[in-house]
Amino acid sequence: MGKIKVAIAGLGSCASALIQGVEYYRNQKEGEIPGLMHVDFGGYFIEDIEFVAAFDVNSKKIGRDISEAIFAEPNLCAKYSEVPATGVKVQPGPVSDGVAPHMRESFFVEDHEPVDVAEVLKESEADMLVNYLPVGSGEATQIYVQAALDAGCAFVNCIPAFIASVPEWAERFVDAGLPVAGDDIKSQIGATILHRAVAGLFF
Repeated sequence: MGKIKVAIAGLGSCASALIQGVEYYRNQKEGEIPGLMHVDFGGYFIEDIEFVAAFDVNSKKIGRDISEAIFAEPNLCAKYSEVPATGVKVQPGPVSDGVAPHMRESFFVEDHEPVDVAEVLKESEADMLVNYLPVGSGEATQIYVQAALDAGCAFVNCIPAFIASVPEWAERFVDAGLPVAGDDIKSQIGATILHRAVAGLFF
């Protein structure tokens, strides 16, 4: 089977954990991979994942190889895997509401001209676009969703912005014959699953 070519919107700490995790597990055998529900996913394996494009608004990340950008400020994900150079440089994405006003300085946002996301997705032959923008980036997420549709690319929404659960968006992906998934994800012991567990104590 071929590669799964992945583009990422938002190269923050969550994306850093994903990219490092893929590299960490890349050459492991099925019985040696703790923490994963499915090592063999429909005939695809971890080593089949290839990161082909990345978008961010942080001037400390733009223009750098993905392998370096995932450790740039203000990312806080621990370094637990050596990620080799990918040859893929982070490109400037649209800001929109992707950065809260009080975070512009911390995110090192400058006036970069954003690339045409749909064109980059086409040129990189990305199979899917994974959305890791900051929580609250509803409008920015929709810009990337439209770009994915324009490029004929699947969309995986890893933040709680309503896309896959909105009938209008879901229907557009169905009509295009493209997968759309998400509206948030849960790590094993992350904020989403913890707050749901705590909330359950009140009922």
